[in-house]
Amino acid sequence: MTYVIAEPCVGTKDTACVEVCPVDCIHPTKDAADFAEHEMLYINPDECIDCGACAPECPVDAIFDENEIPEKWEKYTKINAEWFEKNR
Repeated sequence: MTYVIAEPCVGTKDTACVEVCPVDCIHPTKDAADFAEHEMLYINPDECIDCGACAPECPVDAIFDENEIPEKWEKYTKINAEWFEKNR
């Protein structure tokens, strides 16, 4: 199981969630060379430990447990996973 970042993050990219993640599975980070190129942040589903520390830190309520993501944003589960496949 994993957490997923959805549409409210698009254009926001607030990194408060990155700072509290105990396993550093949220990318890109502010210090990444390609940070500005991406419109949102992504959670690596293979590294997320389902702790939920990130969700309450998100100022735009964009982070959801994959089993609780609103139907209108379900596509973001795949978007998050595909980002990590492309950016390994």
